[in-house]
Amino acid sequence: MLLETISLVRDLPRLHEISSVLIRYGGGDLVRRLGVGGMLERAGRVLHWKESVEIEHLDPSQRFRQGLEELGPTFIKLGQVLATRVDLFPPNWIAELEKLQASAPALPFEQLLPQMKAALKGLDPHAVFDNLNTTPRAAASIAQVYEANLKDGTPIIIKVRRPGIEPKIEADLRIMSHIARMVEVEFPEARRYQPRQVVQQFAKSLRRELDLAAEARNIQRFGEKFAEDETVFIPKVYWDYTGQTMNVQERIDGIPGNKLLDADAAGLDRKLLADRGANIVLRMILLHGHFHADPHPGNVFYLPGNRIALVDFGMTGMLTHERRNQISDLLISILTKDEMGLLDVLLEWTGDSVVNETKLAADVIEFVFNYSSVHLKDISFGNLLNELTAMIREHHLVMPSDLTLLFKTLITLEGLGRQLDPEFDMAEHVEPFVKEVLRLRYSPEAVMKRGAHSVKDMFSVLTGLPRDLAKFFKELRRGRVRIDIDVKRLERFGQQIDRSTNRLTLGIMTASLVIGSSIVMTIPSGPKIFGMPFLGFLGFLIAVVNSIWIVFSIWRAGKE
Repeated sequence: MLLETISLVRDLPRLHEISSVLIRYGGGDLVRRLGVGGMLERAGRVLHWKESVEIEHLDPSQRFRQGLEELGPTFIKLGQVLATRVDLFPPNWIAELEKLQASAPALPFEQLLPQMKAALKGLDPHAVFDNLNTTPRAAASIAQVYEANLKDGTPIIIKVRRPGIEPKIEADLRIMSHIARMVEVEFPEARRYQPRQVVQQFAKSLRRELDLAAEARNIQRFGEKFAEDETVFIPKVYWDYTGQTMNVQERIDGIPGNKLLDADAAGLDRKLLADRGANIVLRMILLHGHFHADPHPGNVFYLPGNRIALVDFGMTGMLTHERRNQISDLLISILTKDEMGLLDVLLEWTGDSVVNETKLAADVIEFVFNYSSVHLKDISFGNLLNELTAMIREHHLVMPSDLTLLFKTLITLEGLGRQLDPEFDMAEHVEPFVKEVLRLRYSPEAVMKRGAHSVKDMFSVLTGLPRDLAKFFKELRRGRVRIDIDVKRLERFGQQIDRSTNRLTLGIMTASLVIGSSIVMTIPSGPKIFGMPFLGFLGFLIAVVNSIWIVFSIWRAGKE
C-alpha cells in the first residue's frame, strides 16, 4: 500500500493532484496498480476516473510530455533530465521531451524583494546596485534574472531563487521516490529502467540547482581552468553578493547562439566559432573531467574576436579518470572501427544486467561494418551515437547516468556545430583529444603511478588475508556467518502476511467474544440493558463491529 510508504499527511493534496493528471492522460491503470486510488479515496479525496482530455490523437510521448508540463516545475525538470537518457528512450521520445522548457510566468519584483534583502543581509538592493531593472531578463521555474550595475558601473545579472519553491519541490521529490519504489515492485518489467536510481539522480541534480551558490562555484571552477584560453569567456562571480538564494554574475552582452544572421552581420567566422566551441567542450570532457552539460544555443554567446561565452552552469557533468579512459577507448574504437574494443567497453558498462554476449558481439560487428567504408568527415557523430544507444536499448542495457549526460552533451554539441558550419566534422575534433588522453595514460609518470598503486593494493590484500580468514572461520564456528539475499517484493509480501495475521487474530478474538457473550447471556444476575445482561450485550456489539471491519478489510484488499 502506498499509504504505508507516505508518512506525511501534508503530501496527500499533491498526490491527489498528480493522480488526477495521470488519469486524465491515460495513466489510470498505473494509479490503480500502485494502490494510489484506493488510498486517496479512503482519505476522502475522490478521483474522477472517467475524466480525460482529448488524447486520442496524441502518441504516448506527447501525452507524457503534456502531463509533465501540467504537473509543474519539478516534473518539467524531471522531463529535462529524462531527455538526456538516450539509452532509455528512442529518438522520438527524446525529441518530445526536449520541448519541455523551464520558463515560467514571472513573479512581480515585489515578491522577490524580501529574498533579495535577506541575501544582502537586510540591505535594499536599490541601494546596493545601480540601474536595477525590475523587469526580469528571464524567468525560469526556479529563479528569475534581473539586470543591474555595480557601483563602479560593471554590468551584472542578479539571479534570485523564487520564494517558497523549496518545500514544494521537496514534497514532489518525496512522492516521486515512493512512486519509483512502488513501480519497481508492481512492474517487474520496469526494473531495468532503474526508476529509483533515475529519481535519486534527478533529486541530487535538482537540489544542487536550487543552491545558486553551487552554480557560482561551477562558474569559478571553469573560469580558473580556462583562465589562459583567450577563445572562451566565463563570467566572473561577485561573491560579496552571492549565496544559496541569490548569485551575482558579470553580464554578457554578446550575440545569442541562435542568432546566426547577427553573427554574420558582426563579421564573425562561423567555421572558427564551431571549431572553437567543439574544442572547448571536448577539453572539458576528456581532459578536465568536468563539463557544461547543456551547451545548447541559449547558453552560448558569440563575442568580438570570435570568442565564445558560456552561461548557465546549473547542470554540469563529472567524469572520473576511469570513466574518461573508458570514453577514450569507446571513441578510439569507433574512430578506428575496432569492434572488439567497442564490445569490451560496452560489457564494462553492463553492470548487473544479464546480456547475451554472443548476440551483442554480432550487433557490434554489424554496427562497425556499416561504418567501415565511410570516411570520417562523412560520419554524423550524433547519428552514430544514436545508433549505438539504440543497440544498448535493444539489449536492455542501462548506461551509468554520467555517461547518458555525456552522450547527450556530445549530440547537442554536434548539432550546434552543424548549425554554425554545415561541413562541421565532429570526429575530426574528437580524434586529437582522444590521442592526447591516451598519451597521458601511457606516459612514464602515469604508468609508474598506477604501478605504485597496484603494489600498494596487493601488499594490503596479502597482509590482511590471514586476519580476514581467521575472522571468517571464527564467525563460521559460532554460526554467525550471514548471507544477505535481496528478493524483490519480499517487503510487500511481509506486509501482506502481517495484515492477514492481524485479520486472523481479530477473527479469533471475535469468535471468542461471541462464545463468551452467549454464555454471559444465560446468567440472569448482573446489570441489564434492554432486558439483556449488559456484559453480554457489549460483547456482541464489539463482535459485530469487528466482523464489519474484517469484511470491509477483505473487500478493500480485493479492490487494490
